[in-house]
Amino acid sequence: MDIEAIRSLAAEDMRAVDELIRKRLSSDVALINELGHYIIAGGGKRLRPLVTVIGARALGYDGPWHVQLAAIIEFIHTATLLHDDVVDASELRRGRETANALWGNEASVLVGDFLYSRSFEMMVEINNMRVMEILAHATNTIAEGEVLQLLNCHDPDTTEERYLEVVRRKTAKLFEAAAQLGAVLAGGSPEQEQAMARYGLELGVAFQLVDDALDYGASGEDIGKNVGDDLAEGKPTLPLIHVLRTGTPSQVALVREAIEQGGRERIDEVLAAIEATGAIAYTAQRAREQAQAAIAALEAIDDSPYRQALAGIVEFAVSRTY
Repeated sequence: MDIEAIRSLAAEDMRAVDELIRKRLSSDVALINELGHYIIAGGGKRLRPLVTVIGARALGYDGPWHVQLAAIIEFIHTATLLHDDVVDASELRRGRETANALWGNEASVLVGDFLYSRSFEMMVEINNMRVMEILAHATNTIAEGEVLQLLNCHDPDTTEERYLEVVRRKTAKLFEAAAQLGAVLAGGSPEQEQAMARYGLELGVAFQLVDDALDYGASGEDIGKNVGDDLAEGKPTLPLIHVLRTGTPSQVALVREAIEQGGRERIDEVLAAIEATGAIAYTAQRAREQAQAAIAALEAIDDSPYRQALAGIVEFAVSRTY
């Protein structure tokens, strides 16, 4: 099932999610409204809330709370983007100026805090302690992932496992929560809940691996940010780790220096080393392995158009070019 068919299947639910997002973004503080609507309206794939609504439907849920949970997931994700862009000093996201570039770091951090706190207000309204437990743990794990990534920056000795630990915490954890919560709402069995959590985690890792490959293997226009942003920030992502592990002594020395120094001064040489070592193909293959694990996890739930849509989301995540 392709992404357009998936979006069509969930269209009514996602319209309700978008409407709720706009409603709950409202504040009597004008800057919160302005900045919040700017970042939410900036597009994005909305994959995390899509996973929540489709996951709940796949397990037979027909109540109202999946819409609220999907909006909560999107608010948490948006808060992390606002904070990420400040930490990374990013100037572009989704082809537009970042909120911090327009309003400054202080406003971006504080509106991110507002989105976090609003999401917790909305969690309380659901009145389900299991939901609170999963989301509270997820937000804490994401923060740990951010700190771990900060520790890895400018460190060319970062291993693939250390890199993947950051990915699992920083990116995949929210995908995991998004999928698991659908099963919780639907009253799925412990096995089904565990399977959906595994699906989300593997999907999230695959998604981030593709993102990191696109940072070096796509055009800036396609990905909506500057090519080599990760290199500029000194982030040792998997394409660079692969070069360090398999490259010639001169390629290894080049990439080590690039990670230690940051910046894009030698981006063309780094791209050439990435190409020569097959680093993009290696990263894509690792993403495909995670994707296969995500799809395998779905065997624990009954077949339906919604289960097929969950598998289709995985295929989209690893085949996308943006």
